[in-house]
Amino acid sequence: MDRKLLSLSLFWRTFFLLSLLLTGGVVAWVQTLRQLEFEPRAVVAAQQIASLVNLSRGAMKNVDGITRIALMKSMTDQEAVRVLPREPSDRWEPYEVDAFTRRIAAELRVRLGEGTVVARSVNGQDALWVGFTIDDDRYWLQAESARVTPLTSSTWFVWVGIAILATIIGSAMIAGLINRPLKELSTAAARIRDGEYDTRLDERTSTTEVRAVNVGFNRMARELAKVEQDRTVMLAGISHDLRTPLARIRLEAEISIPDEEARSHIADDIDQLDAIIDKFMDYARPGVTRLEPVPLAAVVEREAMAFRDASQIRIAIQLSPVSRVLGDPIELGRVFANLFENARRYGRASETTPAEVQVGQLQAGPWIIVTVRDRGPGVPAEKLTQLTTPFFRGDTARTSATGAGLGLAVVKKSIQRMGGSIEMTNGAEGGLVAHVRLRRVEAT
Repeated sequence: MDRKLLSLSLFWRTFFLLSLLLTGGVVAWVQTLRQLEFEPRAVVAAQQIASLVNLSRGAMKNVDGITRIALMKSMTDQEAVRVLPREPSDRWEPYEVDAFTRRIAAELRVRLGEGTVVARSVNGQDALWVGFTIDDDRYWLQAESARVTPLTSSTWFVWVGIAILATIIGSAMIAGLINRPLKELSTAAARIRDGEYDTRLDERTSTTEVRAVNVGFNRMARELAKVEQDRTVMLAGISHDLRTPLARIRLEAEISIPDEEARSHIADDIDQLDAIIDKFMDYARPGVTRLEPVPLAAVVEREAMAFRDASQIRIAIQLSPVSRVLGDPIELGRVFANLFENARRYGRASETTPAEVQVGQLQAGPWIIVTVRDRGPGVPAEKLTQLTTPFFRGDTARTSATGAGLGLAVVKKSIQRMGGSIEMTNGAEGGLVAHVRLRRVEAT
């Protein structure tokens, strides 16, 4: 049960693996780019700040005090930098707080000298402050923090999020393209299983392996169609050829055998053989069915009327008179006739009591599920799935097992031709239950 719950379709397995691979690649590339971007950005930022300090120091070095003050004011008004006197009472905090700022501070000291002071706050004002000297005078140069700010984490997250979203969408598209041929193959195989042997796959696809699989599948479908056609012709021929000698045997028996009881037994045997031939003919019937809205209750009651002998079978029908299903009236009648006949033969609680059959219905979305329940001994659970197999008979669990074992196989084939399904189960209170699922037609 755990393995079943954890199982994934091939699409989702492919999607998750591709997403994991590509997302890991995106994260690895982002980390690589951050490392590659870290060193150049720190060096360039330090170079820019060092250039500002050197230009400011060079401009102020050879002027008198009054001109120096005017120059400092002009730089403040025209540039995004300020040059202020550095007082002994100034309070400042070191600029180095992480690897990026340490790299900038180290680069500034290399370019400006070991006595250079780099601060991130002076007298409570946050900025990038660089302390330098001109002769015996000391100054602060204040630069905008944006000049040396690396890409923020939010920026990286935005771009990484976009890359991962593109990765997920791309993975879904790639997984869909990879699994599309397999999905088409699975659908075609299901149609073959349901008897649609004219199913074909595209043999002109550009993928070599898929094309080879499709060619092999189409060849198999053609061979199965031929086998099915040959089997249909053979069964129809055998059934047709057997009817003539059976008719002669019946005629000879009625004329030449004086014993009425023996004549009756022979007639019963001939009737049984004739019924078996009918089953062969039904099973060999072509798979093309024309579907139309069919009144369910009317069809079931019509077939139940054919079973008039109350000593053999009693049928209680509880169906809505307005329910209609999509099907073929003749095919649908054949389905319930076979189910009633199966219950008449094998659905008795004892040899001396008639078979009690209950027919009911329930609605499940677009489907109507018709239940046909008998009160017989039922079937062992391991043999339930074999009941609709041609020529299978549950002799060990049922009584009076006669016939060719085609009745329920004919039922399954007929229901599949009408787009429905059948499931055989044992009832909670005993007996065998057939759940016939048919497509519901909305009332107009």
